[in-house]
Amino acid sequence: MKAHITIKDLARELNISPSTVSRALKDHPDISPETKKIVKELAEKLHYKPNLLAQGLRNSKTNTIGVIVPELVHFFFSTVVAGIEDVAYAKGYNVILCQSAEMYEREVTDARALWDSRVDGMLVSISKETNQFDHFQELLDEGLPIVFFDRVAKDLDASQVVVDDYQGAFNAVEHLISKGCKKIVHLAGPENLEISKNRLNGYKDCLAKYSIEFDDRLVVSCPEGTYEESKRFTNILLNTSKDIDGVFGCNDMAALGAILALKEKQISIPEKVKVIGFSDWQLSNLIEPRLSTVYQGGFEMGQAAASLLIDEIESDKETISHIQKVISTKLIERDTT
Repeated sequence: MKAHITIKDLARELNISPSTVSRALKDHPDISPETKKIVKELAEKLHYKPNLLAQGLRNSKTNTIGVIVPELVHFFFSTVVAGIEDVAYAKGYNVILCQSAEMYEREVTDARALWDSRVDGMLVSISKETNQFDHFQELLDEGLPIVFFDRVAKDLDASQVVVDDYQGAFNAVEHLISKGCKKIVHLAGPENLEISKNRLNGYKDCLAKYSIEFDDRLVVSCPEGTYEESKRFTNILLNTSKDIDGVFGCNDMAALGAILALKEKQISIPEKVKVIGFSDWQLSNLIEPRLSTVYQGGFEMGQAAASLLIDEIESDKETISHIQKVISTKLIERDTT
């Protein structure tokens, strides 16, 4: 028998997840009485003891928070990080920043590295590949405060800061319709992300409000998030449907790809086709024609997420009520509409 039995050893023996074992040992209400019974019986049989030294280290405050973002090169996430640092440094916290590079495996590694660095809490925006969240559930079970922002894990019991993606998308499509558009393409984001689902729903519901029939052939998923990808798909749509008069991009990069495709075909913007994006990246006001878009308040999101996390870290309550904070969007009309 191993000198020190761990939660992972118990999980392996019972063929269940470490997070389930952790919650069973803590009498978590989500775990069935039967599971609690077999976990506790095995723990007693194998003489499992919590690592009190590790717990003591966890309980000593480091005044450091960890941040995981998908990409730092992404203008939106760089503004979120600026907002996080604005609040964190003002409240006496240092920031350790990791980027998952849109990869699930790297996100798992980053989360473990931050935990091992004894951060007091984490701020997380999940990668495009992430469909399972055990790596975060385990940390939550250990009592680590985590606040998700923008791309969130909606099934986890944790606070969230999100943009009103649904309303922002609805307003963008309504703007196109108000300018006379009736056949509107939607260049959609990765299908597993909540932000993509909410923006697609905003698009659909706005069409319905104005009695425009939804055509799923006009919705194209652009999971890579590059302008080359959206340009390629826009070209395909333009070749198959000559009466397209509007494009709503899930982000400004998607909208830029559409603009490049339209320019190559010498289709005038906004006279023939109007284009709107989502994000208000720096490039939106620099390209020609200047891009209409939806501002989503990255700096404000970062401030709100950091404030929420630090409040949870410094709370002396045994049970913390997790909340969802929603950041409002603002439509910005420029040359492309």
